[in-house]
Amino acid sequence: MSSSQAGRSPLKLLSRFGTLFVLLLLCVFFSIATLKDQHPTDEGAARALASQISRDYPGTPGVLIVVRPGEEDLLYAASLEEELKRSGANILGKVTGKPSEVRRKLEEMGSAGTKLDVVATHNFSAQGVLAGEQFKILTSSHPSLQSAKVLKPPSVRWPVFLKISNLMDILNMISVIAIIAIGMTMVIITTGIDLSVGSLIAFSGVIVACSARELGINPDSGILLLLGCVLLGIVGCGLLGTFSGVMVTAFGIHPFIVTLSIMSIARGMSFIIADGPSDVVIETESYRFLGAGRSLLGIPNSVILMILLYLLAHLLMTRTVLGRHIYAVGGNREAAHLSGVPVKRVLIIVYTICGALAGLGGVVNSSLYGAGSAKSGVGYELQIIAAVVVGGTSLAGGSGRIMGTLVGALILGVIANGMNLTGVTTYPQMVVFGLLILVAVLIDQLKNRKTGTASS
Repeated sequence: MSSSQAGRSPLKLLSRFGTLFVLLLLCVFFSIATLKDQHPTDEGAARALASQISRDYPGTPGVLIVVRPGEEDLLYAASLEEELKRSGANILGKVTGKPSEVRRKLEEMGSAGTKLDVVATHNFSAQGVLAGEQFKILTSSHPSLQSAKVLKPPSVRWPVFLKISNLMDILNMISVIAIIAIGMTMVIITTGIDLSVGSLIAFSGVIVACSARELGINPDSGILLLLGCVLLGIVGCGLLGTFSGVMVTAFGIHPFIVTLSIMSIARGMSFIIADGPSDVVIETESYRFLGAGRSLLGIPNSVILMILLYLLAHLLMTRTVLGRHIYAVGGNREAAHLSGVPVKRVLIIVYTICGALAGLGGVVNSSLYGAGSAKSGVGYELQIIAAVVVGGTSLAGGSGRIMGTLVGALILGVIANGMNLTGVTTYPQMVVFGLLILVAVLIDQLKNRKTGTASS
Protein backbone atom coordinates (compact mmCIF):
# COMPACT_ATOMS: atom_id res chain seq x y z
CA MET A 1 0.00 0.00 0.00
CA SER A 2 1.41 3.44 -0.98
CA SER A 3 1.79 6.28 1.53
CA SER A 4 -0.94 8.28 -0.24
CA GLN A 5 -3.35 5.35 0.03
CA ALA A 6 -2.46 4.89 3.70
CA GLY A 7 -3.12 8.57 4.30
CA ARG A 8 -6.45 8.45 2.55
CA SER A 9 -7.67 5.41 4.51
CA PRO A 10 -8.16 7.20 7.89
CA LEU A 11 -9.75 10.15 6.08
CA LYS A 12 -12.12 7.77 4.31
CA LEU A 13 -13.07 6.17 7.63
CA LEU A 14 -13.57 9.61 9.20
CA SER A 15 -15.73 10.69 6.26
CA ARG A 16 -17.83 7.53 6.47
CA PHE A 17 -18.24 7.28 10.24
CA GLY A 18 -17.55 10.85 11.34
CA THR A 19 -21.16 11.60 12.33
CA LEU A 20 -21.35 8.40 14.36
CA PHE A 21 -18.14 9.42 16.15
CA VAL A 22 -19.64 12.85 16.88
CA LEU A 23 -22.79 11.19 18.27
CA LEU A 24 -20.70 9.01 20.59
CA LEU A 25 -18.69 12.02 21.78
CA LEU A 26 -21.90 13.92 22.54
CA CYS A 27 -23.27 10.95 24.50
CA VAL A 28 -20.06 10.74 26.54
CA PHE A 29 -20.07 14.49 27.20
CA PHE A 30 -23.69 14.66 28.36
CA SER A 31 -23.24 11.47 30.40
CA ILE A 32 -20.40 13.11 32.34
CA ALA A 33 -22.28 16.42 32.60
CA THR A 34 -25.39 14.77 34.07
CA LEU A 35 -23.68 12.30 36.40
CA LYS A 36 -25.41 12.39 39.79
CA ASP A 37 -26.92 10.21 42.51
CA GLN A 38 -30.04 8.42 41.30
CA HIS A 39 -32.75 7.28 43.68
CA PRO A 40 -34.54 4.38 41.94
CA THR A 41 -38.23 3.69 42.47
CA ASP A 42 -38.69 0.84 40.01
CA GLU A 43 -39.40 -2.86 40.56
CA GLY A 44 -35.69 -3.63 40.82
CA ALA A 45 -35.35 -1.12 43.68
CA ALA A 46 -38.38 -2.68 45.41
CA ARG A 47 -36.82 -6.14 45.16
CA ALA A 48 -33.49 -4.85 46.51
CA LEU A 49 -35.17 -3.21 49.52
CA ALA A 50 -37.31 -6.29 50.25
CA SER A 51 -34.18 -8.45 50.10
CA GLN A 52 -32.40 -6.14 52.57
CA ILE A 53 -35.33 -6.23 55.01
CA SER A 54 -35.60 -10.04 54.88
CA ARG A 55 -31.85 -10.31 55.47
CA ASP A 56 -31.66 -7.81 58.34
CA TYR A 57 -34.96 -8.80 59.98
CA PRO A 58 -35.37 -12.59 59.86
CA GLY A 59 -38.70 -13.97 60.93
CA THR A 60 -41.85 -11.86 60.62
CA PRO A 61 -40.92 -8.17 60.87
CA GLY A 62 -43.68 -5.57 61.03
CA VAL A 63 -43.40 -3.30 58.00
CA LEU A 64 -45.18 -0.07 57.09
CA ILE A 65 -44.90 0.95 53.42
CA VAL A 66 -44.84 4.71 52.71
CA VAL A 67 -44.84 6.20 49.19
CA ARG A 68 -46.15 9.26 47.41
CA PRO A 69 -49.37 9.27 45.40
CA GLY A 70 -48.70 8.65 41.73
CA GLU A 71 -48.61 5.76 39.26
CA GLU A 72 -44.88 5.06 39.52
CA ASP A 73 -44.93 5.09 43.33
CA LEU A 74 -48.01 2.87 43.48
CA LEU A 75 -46.30 0.31 41.22
CA TYR A 76 -43.22 0.48 43.44
CA ALA A 77 -45.36 -0.04 46.56
CA ALA A 78 -47.24 -2.96 45.01
CA SER A 79 -44.01 -4.68 43.97
CA LEU A 80 -42.47 -4.04 47.40
CA GLU A 81 -45.53 -5.43 49.19
CA GLU A 82 -45.53 -8.55 47.02
CA GLU A 83 -41.83 -9.22 47.65
CA LEU A 84 -42.15 -8.62 51.41
CA LYS A 85 -45.12 -10.97 51.74
CA ARG A 86 -43.19 -13.60 49.84
CA SER A 87 -40.34 -13.30 52.36
CA GLY A 88 -42.75 -13.65 55.31
CA ALA A 89 -42.95 -10.02 56.49
CA ASN A 90 -46.08 -8.70 58.21
CA ILE A 91 -47.42 -5.73 56.25
CA LEU A 92 -48.95 -3.37 58.81
CA GLY A 93 -50.26 -0.88 56.28
CA LYS A 94 -49.55 1.23 53.23
CA VAL A 95 -49.63 5.04 53.27
CA THR A 96 -49.75 6.87 49.92
CA GLY A 97 -50.53 10.35 51.09
CA LYS A 98 -49.05 13.49 52.61
CA PRO A 99 -46.57 13.59 55.56
CA SER A 100 -49.48 14.46 57.88
CA GLU A 101 -51.13 11.16 56.96
CA VAL A 102 -47.86 9.32 57.69
CA ARG A 103 -47.67 10.98 61.10
CA ARG A 104 -51.30 10.08 61.84
CA LYS A 105 -50.72 6.45 60.87
CA LEU A 106 -47.62 6.17 63.07
CA GLU A 107 -49.43 7.73 66.04
CA GLU A 108 -52.34 5.33 65.60
CA MET A 109 -49.96 2.37 65.56
CA GLY A 110 -48.11 3.70 68.60
CA SER A 111 -51.34 4.23 70.55
CA ALA A 112 -52.49 0.71 69.68
CA GLY A 113 -49.14 -0.74 70.74
CA THR A 114 -48.52 -2.23 67.29
CA LYS A 115 -44.92 -3.43 66.98
CA LEU A 116 -43.20 -1.67 64.07
CA ASP A 117 -39.77 -2.77 62.87
CA VAL A 118 -39.36 -1.06 59.49
CA VAL A 119 -40.80 1.85 57.56
CA ALA A 120 -40.12 0.81 53.95
CA THR A 121 -40.04 3.80 51.60
CA HIS A 122 -37.76 5.49 49.05
CA ASN A 123 -35.59 8.60 49.07
CA PHE A 124 -38.35 10.99 48.02
CA SER A 125 -40.71 9.92 50.79
CA ALA A 126 -38.00 9.58 53.47
CA GLN A 127 -38.35 13.30 54.22
CA GLY A 128 -40.24 15.37 56.73
CA VAL A 129 -41.70 13.20 59.48
CA LEU A 130 -39.54 10.23 58.40
CA ALA A 131 -36.28 12.17 58.39
CA GLY A 132 -33.70 11.84 61.17
CA GLU A 133 -34.57 13.71 64.36
CA GLN A 134 -38.25 14.19 63.51
CA PHE A 135 -38.74 10.43 63.25
CA LYS A 136 -36.86 9.85 66.54
CA ILE A 137 -38.98 12.44 68.37
CA LEU A 138 -42.21 10.94 67.03
CA THR A 139 -41.33 7.32 67.86
CA SER A 140 -39.69 8.00 71.24
CA SER A 141 -43.08 8.53 72.92
CA HIS A 142 -44.39 5.13 71.76
CA PRO A 143 -42.55 2.04 73.06
CA SER A 144 -43.76 -0.14 70.17
CA LEU A 145 -42.19 2.23 67.65
CA GLN A 146 -38.88 2.99 69.36
CA SER A 147 -36.86 0.30 67.57
CA ALA A 148 -38.31 1.11 64.13
CA LYS A 149 -35.98 2.16 61.32
CA VAL A 150 -36.62 3.93 58.04
CA LEU A 151 -35.15 1.94 55.13
CA LYS A 152 -34.95 2.88 51.46
CA PRO A 153 -33.25 1.46 48.35
CA PRO A 154 -29.56 2.38 48.00
CA SER A 155 -28.69 5.31 45.75
CA VAL A 156 -26.83 4.69 42.49
CA ARG A 157 -24.45 7.15 40.86
CA TRP A 158 -25.50 7.20 37.21
CA PRO A 159 -25.92 9.81 34.45
CA VAL A 160 -29.43 11.18 34.07
CA PHE A 161 -28.75 11.20 30.33
CA LEU A 162 -28.25 7.41 30.26
CA LYS A 163 -31.43 6.52 32.14
CA ILE A 164 -33.55 4.19 30.02
CA SER A 165 -36.54 6.53 30.32
CA ASN A 166 -34.47 9.46 29.04
CA LEU A 167 -33.06 7.49 26.09
CA MET A 168 -36.59 6.42 25.16
CA ASP A 169 -37.67 10.07 25.39
CA ILE A 170 -34.92 11.05 22.93
CA LEU A 171 -35.96 8.37 20.44
CA ASN A 172 -39.64 9.28 20.81
CA MET A 173 -38.83 12.98 20.41
CA ILE A 174 -36.98 12.50 17.11
CA SER A 175 -39.31 9.87 15.63
CA VAL A 176 -41.47 12.24 13.57
CA ILE A 177 -38.47 14.23 12.29
CA ALA A 178 -36.51 11.06 11.53
CA ILE A 179 -39.40 9.42 9.64
CA ILE A 180 -39.88 12.41 7.36
CA ALA A 181 -36.11 12.82 6.97
CA ILE A 182 -36.06 9.53 5.04
CA GLY A 183 -38.00 11.14 2.21
CA MET A 184 -36.03 14.39 2.51
CA THR A 185 -32.79 12.43 2.11
CA MET A 186 -34.00 11.00 -1.19
CA VAL A 187 -35.09 14.44 -2.37
CA ILE A 188 -31.78 16.11 -1.44
CA ILE A 189 -29.75 13.29 -3.05
CA THR A 190 -31.51 14.21 -6.32
CA THR A 191 -30.37 17.86 -5.73
CA GLY A 192 -33.88 18.90 -4.70
CA ILE A 193 -35.44 20.31 -1.53
CA ASP A 194 -38.89 20.07 0.04
CA LEU A 195 -39.95 22.94 2.27
CA SER A 196 -43.56 21.77 2.52
CA VAL A 197 -43.08 18.89 4.96
CA GLY A 198 -43.84 20.94 8.10
CA SER A 199 -47.17 22.08 6.70
CA LEU A 200 -47.95 18.55 5.50
CA ILE A 201 -47.64 17.35 9.11
CA ALA A 202 -50.47 19.69 10.03
CA PHE A 203 -52.43 18.86 6.86
CA SER A 204 -52.31 15.12 7.53
CA GLY A 205 -53.28 15.45 11.19
CA VAL A 206 -56.20 17.72 10.38
CA ILE A 207 -57.47 15.43 7.60
CA VAL A 208 -57.42 12.41 9.93
CA ALA A 209 -59.10 14.28 12.79
CA CYS A 210 -61.77 15.96 10.68
CA SER A 211 -62.62 12.83 8.68
CA ALA A 212 -62.88 10.88 11.96
CA ARG A 213 -65.20 13.56 13.32
CA GLU A 214 -67.37 13.56 10.19
CA LEU A 215 -67.65 9.76 10.26
CA GLY A 216 -68.64 9.91 13.91
CA ILE A 217 -65.76 7.71 15.06
CA ASN A 218 -65.87 7.06 18.81
CA PRO A 219 -64.35 4.52 21.24
CA ASP A 220 -66.93 1.93 20.11
CA SER A 221 -66.17 2.33 16.39
CA GLY A 222 -64.23 -0.30 14.50
CA ILE A 223 -60.53 0.06 13.76
CA LEU A 224 -61.10 -0.14 9.98
CA LEU A 225 -62.81 3.24 9.82
CA LEU A 226 -59.95 4.83 11.76
CA LEU A 227 -57.39 3.19 9.46
CA GLY A 228 -59.29 4.61 6.50
CA CYS A 229 -58.94 8.11 7.96
CA VAL A 230 -55.22 7.55 8.53
CA LEU A 231 -54.73 6.37 4.94
CA LEU A 232 -56.66 9.41 3.71
CA GLY A 233 -54.22 11.72 5.49
CA ILE A 234 -51.15 9.89 4.17
CA VAL A 235 -52.45 9.63 0.60
CA GLY A 236 -53.50 13.29 0.59
CA CYS A 237 -49.97 14.37 1.51
CA GLY A 238 -48.52 11.90 -0.99
CA LEU A 239 -50.61 13.47 -3.76
CA LEU A 240 -49.33 16.93 -2.84
CA GLY A 241 -45.81 15.47 -3.06
CA THR A 242 -46.66 14.08 -6.49
CA PHE A 243 -47.90 17.52 -7.53
CA SER A 244 -44.59 19.05 -6.41
CA GLY A 245 -42.69 16.46 -8.45
CA VAL A 246 -44.77 17.16 -11.54
CA MET A 247 -44.21 20.91 -11.23
CA VAL A 248 -40.47 20.35 -10.93
CA THR A 249 -40.18 17.90 -13.83
CA ALA A 250 -42.86 19.00 -16.31
CA PHE A 251 -42.44 22.77 -15.97
CA GLY A 252 -38.86 23.04 -14.75
CA ILE A 253 -39.77 25.15 -11.71
CA HIS A 254 -37.12 25.15 -9.01
CA PRO A 255 -38.01 22.80 -6.13
CA PHE A 256 -37.48 25.63 -3.64
CA ILE A 257 -40.26 27.69 -5.24
CA VAL A 258 -42.64 24.78 -5.79
CA THR A 259 -42.40 23.40 -2.26
CA LEU A 260 -42.49 26.89 -0.73
CA SER A 261 -45.84 27.34 -2.50
CA ILE A 262 -47.09 23.94 -1.33
CA MET A 263 -46.02 24.85 2.20
CA SER A 264 -48.31 27.87 2.16
CA ILE A 265 -51.14 26.03 0.37
CA ALA A 266 -51.08 23.04 2.78
CA ARG A 267 -50.98 25.30 5.84
CA GLY A 268 -53.88 27.39 4.58
CA MET A 269 -55.91 24.30 3.68
CA SER A 270 -55.28 22.93 7.16
CA PHE A 271 -56.78 26.02 8.76
CA ILE A 272 -59.72 25.94 6.35
CA ILE A 273 -60.50 22.26 6.94
CA ALA A 274 -60.10 22.62 10.73
CA ASP A 275 -62.21 25.80 10.63
CA GLY A 276 -59.58 27.80 12.50
CA PRO A 277 -56.61 27.26 14.82
CA SER A 278 -58.45 25.15 17.40
CA ASP A 279 -57.43 21.51 17.81
CA VAL A 280 -59.74 18.87 16.35
CA VAL A 281 -59.94 16.12 18.98
CA ILE A 282 -60.11 12.48 17.88
CA GLU A 283 -62.67 10.81 20.15
CA THR A 284 -61.05 7.41 20.46
CA GLU A 285 -58.21 6.31 22.69
CA SER A 286 -57.09 3.64 20.21
CA TYR A 287 -55.78 6.36 17.89
CA ARG A 288 -53.10 7.19 20.46
CA PHE A 289 -51.64 3.69 20.07
CA LEU A 290 -49.13 4.77 17.42
CA GLY A 291 -47.88 8.01 18.95
CA ALA A 292 -48.20 7.41 22.71
CA GLY A 293 -48.44 3.62 23.02
CA ARG A 294 -45.74 1.13 23.99
CA SER A 295 -45.93 -2.51 23.02
CA LEU A 296 -42.54 -4.22 22.60
CA LEU A 297 -40.23 -4.21 25.67
CA GLY A 298 -41.52 -0.80 26.67
CA ILE A 299 -40.26 0.79 23.44
CA PRO A 300 -42.60 3.49 22.07
CA ASN A 301 -44.54 2.31 19.01
CA SER A 302 -43.43 5.40 17.06
CA VAL A 303 -39.80 4.36 17.62
CA ILE A 304 -40.48 0.80 16.40
CA LEU A 305 -42.14 2.26 13.29
CA MET A 306 -39.15 4.57 12.74
CA ILE A 307 -36.67 1.68 12.94
CA LEU A 308 -38.68 -0.46 10.52
CA LEU A 309 -38.94 2.38 8.02
CA TYR A 310 -35.19 3.02 8.15
CA LEU A 311 -34.44 -0.64 7.52
CA LEU A 312 -36.79 -0.65 4.52
CA ALA A 313 -35.39 2.64 3.20
CA HIS A 314 -31.83 1.37 3.59
CA LEU A 315 -32.69 -1.71 1.54
CA LEU A 316 -34.45 0.46 -1.04
CA MET A 317 -31.43 2.73 -1.50
CA THR A 318 -28.78 0.00 -1.49
CA ARG A 319 -30.44 -3.06 -3.00
CA THR A 320 -32.95 -1.87 -5.61
CA VAL A 321 -32.91 -0.35 -9.07
CA LEU A 322 -34.86 2.69 -7.80
CA GLY A 323 -32.16 3.37 -5.22
CA ARG A 324 -29.42 3.29 -7.87
CA HIS A 325 -31.48 5.55 -10.08
CA ILE A 326 -31.92 8.10 -7.28
CA TYR A 327 -28.15 8.31 -6.80
CA ALA A 328 -27.62 8.48 -10.58
CA VAL A 329 -30.06 11.38 -10.98
CA GLY A 330 -28.36 13.27 -8.17
CA GLY A 331 -24.85 12.58 -9.44
CA ASN A 332 -25.38 13.74 -13.01
CA ARG A 333 -28.89 14.17 -14.32
CA GLU A 334 -27.88 14.46 -17.98
CA ALA A 335 -25.67 11.37 -17.85
CA ALA A 336 -28.41 9.45 -16.06
CA HIS A 337 -30.89 10.41 -18.80
CA LEU A 338 -28.48 9.30 -21.53
CA SER A 339 -27.97 6.01 -19.67
CA GLY A 340 -31.68 5.26 -19.85
CA VAL A 341 -32.67 6.30 -16.33
CA PRO A 342 -36.27 7.65 -16.29
CA VAL A 343 -35.22 10.91 -14.59
CA LYS A 344 -38.65 12.55 -14.45
CA ARG A 345 -40.32 9.43 -13.08
CA VAL A 346 -37.63 9.07 -10.40
CA LEU A 347 -38.06 12.70 -9.31
CA ILE A 348 -41.84 12.37 -9.09
CA ILE A 349 -41.44 9.19 -7.04
CA VAL A 350 -39.04 10.75 -4.50
CA TYR A 351 -41.29 13.80 -3.99
CA THR A 352 -44.29 11.48 -3.60
CA ILE A 353 -42.41 9.38 -1.02
CA CYS A 354 -41.37 12.51 0.85
CA GLY A 355 -44.97 13.79 0.89
CA ALA A 356 -46.37 10.44 2.03
CA LEU A 357 -43.80 10.15 4.82
CA ALA A 358 -44.65 13.69 5.90
CA GLY A 359 -48.26 12.54 6.05
CA LEU A 360 -47.25 9.52 8.15
CA GLY A 361 -45.26 11.84 10.42
CA GLY A 362 -48.37 13.97 10.80
CA VAL A 363 -50.36 10.88 11.80
CA VAL A 364 -47.76 9.97 14.45
CA ASN A 365 -47.68 13.56 15.71
CA SER A 366 -51.47 13.87 15.98
CA SER A 367 -51.66 10.40 17.51
CA LEU A 368 -49.32 11.54 20.28
CA TYR A 369 -51.70 14.34 21.29
CA GLY A 370 -54.97 12.68 20.27
CA ALA A 371 -55.89 15.65 18.07
CA GLY A 372 -55.15 17.27 14.73
CA SER A 373 -53.97 20.87 14.72
CA ALA A 374 -53.42 23.29 11.85
CA LYS A 375 -50.66 24.88 13.94
CA SER A 376 -48.53 21.75 14.25
CA GLY A 377 -45.31 21.16 12.34
CA VAL A 378 -44.21 24.81 12.27
CA GLY A 379 -40.45 24.93 11.73
CA TYR A 380 -40.14 21.15 11.35
CA GLU A 381 -38.88 21.47 7.78
CA LEU A 382 -35.69 23.17 9.06
CA GLN A 383 -35.08 20.45 11.65
CA ILE A 384 -35.65 17.74 9.05
CA ILE A 385 -33.27 19.34 6.55
CA ALA A 386 -30.76 19.81 9.38
CA ALA A 387 -30.96 16.09 10.27
CA VAL A 388 -30.27 15.15 6.64
CA VAL A 389 -27.36 17.57 6.24
CA VAL A 390 -25.80 16.76 9.62
CA GLY A 391 -26.16 13.08 8.69
CA GLY A 392 -23.77 13.59 5.77
CA THR A 393 -26.05 13.96 2.74
CA SER A 394 -24.59 16.50 0.32
CA LEU A 395 -26.73 19.45 -0.69
CA ALA A 396 -24.98 19.21 -4.06
CA GLY A 397 -26.72 15.85 -4.56
CA GLY A 398 -25.50 12.42 -5.57
CA SER A 399 -24.26 11.27 -2.17
CA GLY A 400 -25.75 10.47 1.19
CA ARG A 401 -26.85 7.52 3.30
CA ILE A 402 -30.18 6.76 4.91
CA MET A 403 -28.54 5.49 8.10
CA GLY A 404 -26.45 8.65 8.17
CA THR A 405 -29.69 10.63 8.32
CA LEU A 406 -30.82 8.59 11.32
CA VAL A 407 -27.53 9.43 13.04
CA GLY A 408 -28.06 13.10 12.13
CA ALA A 409 -31.52 13.06 13.71
CA LEU A 410 -30.07 11.39 16.81
CA ILE A 411 -27.37 14.07 17.04
CA LEU A 412 -30.01 16.81 17.01
CA GLY A 413 -32.09 14.93 19.59
CA VAL A 414 -29.12 14.27 21.87
CA ILE A 415 -28.03 17.91 21.77
CA ALA A 416 -31.55 19.18 22.51
CA ASN A 417 -32.07 16.69 25.34
CA GLY A 418 -28.60 17.20 26.78
CA MET A 419 -28.95 20.97 26.83
CA ASN A 420 -32.33 20.67 28.55
CA LEU A 421 -30.83 18.39 31.19
CA THR A 422 -27.93 20.78 31.79
CA GLY A 423 -30.22 23.80 32.13
CA VAL A 424 -29.53 25.52 28.80
CA THR A 425 -32.50 27.71 27.88
CA THR A 426 -34.32 27.83 24.54
CA TYR A 427 -32.60 30.82 22.96
CA PRO A 428 -29.01 29.54 23.31
CA GLN A 429 -30.25 26.22 21.93
CA MET A 430 -31.41 28.00 18.78
CA VAL A 431 -27.94 29.50 18.38
CA VAL A 432 -26.32 26.07 18.82
CA PHE A 433 -28.57 24.44 16.23
CA GLY A 434 -27.94 27.25 13.76
CA LEU A 435 -24.18 26.89 14.17
CA LEU A 436 -24.47 23.12 13.85
CA ILE A 437 -26.23 23.40 10.47
CA LEU A 438 -23.68 25.99 9.30
CA VAL A 439 -20.74 23.77 10.26
CA ALA A 440 -22.33 20.73 8.57
CA VAL A 441 -22.87 22.66 5.33
CA LEU A 442 -19.35 24.11 5.52
CA ILE A 443 -17.85 20.63 5.90
CA ASP A 444 -19.96 19.45 2.94
CA GLN A 445 -18.73 22.35 0.79
CA LEU A 446 -15.08 21.76 1.71
CA LYS A 447 -15.48 18.05 0.98
CA ASN A 448 -17.03 18.77 -2.44
CA ARG A 449 -14.29 21.30 -3.21
CA LYS A 450 -11.61 18.76 -2.30
CA THR A 451 -13.31 16.10 -4.42
CA GLY A 452 -13.50 18.49 -7.35
CA THR A 453 -9.82 19.39 -6.99
CA ALA A 454 -8.83 15.74 -6.79
CA SER A 455 -10.82 14.85 -9.91
CA SER A 456 -9.31 17.72 -11.90
